[in-house]
Amino acid sequence: MAETSKTDAKTKAAAGPAVSSLSFEAALAELESIVQRLEAGNVPLEESIAIYERGEALKKRCEALLGEAEARVATITRDADGRPTGTAPLDPA
Repeated sequence: MAETSKTDAKTKAAAGPAVSSLSFEAALAELESIVQRLEAGNVPLEESIAIYERGEALKKRCEALLGEAEARVATITRDADGRPTGTAPLDPA
């Protein structure tokens, strides 16, 4: 019976829309909520583990979306006459 309760808590904690379908803003807001809940320290252990795992997935989603956005941001390069010749990374590494 206790195992069922643990499973229910884990399922409840991990419930929500699929991480892969979330926008950057939605993923970040949910991640911030998870951090606040964990910092408060009043979440049962099993639920803490479940929401921590979701937080990791949300973090990866945010990082991926930021990477995609950075790849799309580019500066327009121009020739000596000021005509566009292409693009270059905004911040070349």
